[in-house]
Amino acid sequence: MNVETASSAPPGAVQNLQRNLDRLEVDLRKLQIEFERFFNGALPLPPTEFRQSIQDRIQRMREAKGLSYEDRFRLGGLEARFSSYGELFNRRLRDREEGRSSGPSVTAQRASAYNPEEGILVADQVDPHAAEALYIGLAQGGGAPRFDLHAFGQYLQRQANSIREKTRCEKVRFRLETSDGKVRLKARPIRDDKE
Repeated sequence: MNVETASSAPPGAVQNLQRNLDRLEVDLRKLQIEFERFFNGALPLPPTEFRQSIQDRIQRMREAKGLSYEDRFRLGGLEARFSSYGELFNRRLRDREEGRSSGPSVTAQRASAYNPEEGILVADQVDPHAAEALYIGLAQGGGAPRFDLHAFGQYLQRQANSIREKTRCEKVRFRLETSDGKVRLKARPIRDDKE
């Protein structure tokens, strides 16, 4: 391991690189969310320009001189995530174009009818529009789940079923709460409509 490679870069360049890696990680989450919004009908076009800008940034960072082993490893992980997202998005686009996908056609207005801070009520079924509103709210707060919108809806349903079984409540209210600058998903059992 060449320790001098890591320490020979000026401190400002190292901090700048760390900021760029942090920003790249956040933008990868945003890209995932934008594609989910596209596949669910909230965006008319896929975010191809945003995707290309991320790809260009990864290439520039890969070509940068003076990367430490730690930075190369982190960049490699982010690059692998970007690549796997790309394969998934391409497959879903191809399926959609060839008519093999019958995904839900969610409009942005339906999702925006729900307020994530007030929460959504879940009884037997999770409303996909409500789940999308929570998903987007988490994404805007920087705490987007690491899985897609469909899997997020399934997660909410499993959590609701578990809470209902443990507490014998009728419904579960999921809402977003901000504390210490972080957005978190909270769940509360609801025994009747009065709350």
